[in-house]
Amino acid sequence: MSNILDKKFKPFETYLDYDNTLGILEDAVKGADDGELFIERSKTESFSLQQNTLKNATYDKTQGFGLRIVKGEKTGYAHSNDISEASIKRASKTSIIAVNTGKNNLSKGPEENRIKFYSERDPINEYTVSKKIGLLKEINDFAHQLDPRVLQASINLSSSIQEISILRPEGQCLTDYRPMIRLNISVMIEHNNRREMGTTGCGGRHNMAPFIDKGFWKPMVVEALRIAVLNLEAMPTPAGVMDVVLGPGWPGILLHEAIGHGLEGDFNRKKTSVFSELMGKEIAAKGVTVLDDGTIPNRRGSISIDDEGTPGTKNMLIDDGKLVGLMHDRQNARLMGLTPTGNGRRESYAHPPLPRMTNTYMLAGSNDPSSILSGLKDGVYAVGFGGGQVDITNGKFVFSCNEAYQVKNGKILHPVKGATIIGDGATALKNIRAVGNDLKLDPGIGSCGKAGQWVPVGVGQPTLMIGGLTIGGAKI
Repeated sequence: MSNILDKKFKPFETYLDYDNTLGILEDAVKGADDGELFIERSKTESFSLQQNTLKNATYDKTQGFGLRIVKGEKTGYAHSNDISEASIKRASKTSIIAVNTGKNNLSKGPEENRIKFYSERDPINEYTVSKKIGLLKEINDFAHQLDPRVLQASINLSSSIQEISILRPEGQCLTDYRPMIRLNISVMIEHNNRREMGTTGCGGRHNMAPFIDKGFWKPMVVEALRIAVLNLEAMPTPAGVMDVVLGPGWPGILLHEAIGHGLEGDFNRKKTSVFSELMGKEIAAKGVTVLDDGTIPNRRGSISIDDEGTPGTKNMLIDDGKLVGLMHDRQNARLMGLTPTGNGRRESYAHPPLPRMTNTYMLAGSNDPSSILSGLKDGVYAVGFGGGQVDITNGKFVFSCNEAYQVKNGKILHPVKGATIIGDGATALKNIRAVGNDLKLDPGIGSCGKAGQWVPVGVGQPTLMIGGLTIGGAKI
């Protein structure tokens, strides 16, 4: 196989003259506070097998640029899929009109980060198409062999590579090469005329090799089947206000939605977050420490540099219950007199950057997870989560559970189905009664939406007990 590094995206060798392009950008940002030219090439490949048949096989390649000019709170942004000097000149004229630039006060560019947190190999070209389709068929066959009740298996494998170059007005050219893989497995079973589904997923900024290994994907099939069988046994969820124990790992999505978004810089600068003007105050129970960390190797939310060129960082948000930090892009950090934290992220060249989370997680505490569960007198033990939503202005959230159990006097009675957890982030933080010593990160399946943009993220937490959450269910 040829060296994939020789095929990297190099826009200033193939499409643009560096000096001419820099001159256009320099003219565009005269009188502005900040700005950059973001150039991107992305390739995505995906395969989907259902009912023993390959249903979809897709390949997509996109490229383009986005030119941004920032003045105060105003942003001028123009983009095109035509990477040429003529298009960039047109984009600069449009952006200038939007911000109405004046006196020059250009911000200093970011420090260059030479540390890479993921491989620079292209997962799409690592194996042949026939090899990847063969993997899906092998997973499908194994699922049917596991249990005669399996009606069908659905397997999805996707891989992508995003290559970016960020040209700054002072002449910096910052680059990143971002691989991504995700494998999802769903199993449907039927028993006594009842059908149930179980799903697992895994991914991150990896190459493809680990996902081909039977020792990697077979446990995923077993887990999907376990959840499907569990759902056959599930009973209606009791409703009411009760204590809840959250399992480690993926349930950190509640932390991400209910708390994380409220700690993004733009919401705090505009004072629309429930956590606005609470810096240095106790906003959570003692023992609660929360970080946003874009530097964890190979994680789905990790970034060597963000989409403004700022190096990925490990940023403490809550320290032993006290609010100590926020997540910033360059614009909001400048307007608040603070330092960018490497959280300026965008979905693609067609979008301006916003302050966004990377991998957000709560540190482990000192409690044994089994003792936390045994201390739950009457409540729900939530292990797996589905979708959810939150209102940033008041922190109110609603989450659905896809694996949960009713607990009485510290004993699991049975699985429950249709559980939703309702509460608000500010209250939930203060009502954390126990923090386990079993911090776990999610399996690499998270995506976060904001202002119509989606970016990959990670979450994590140890086992937690939270008091006084509202459980919605079918049984009252």
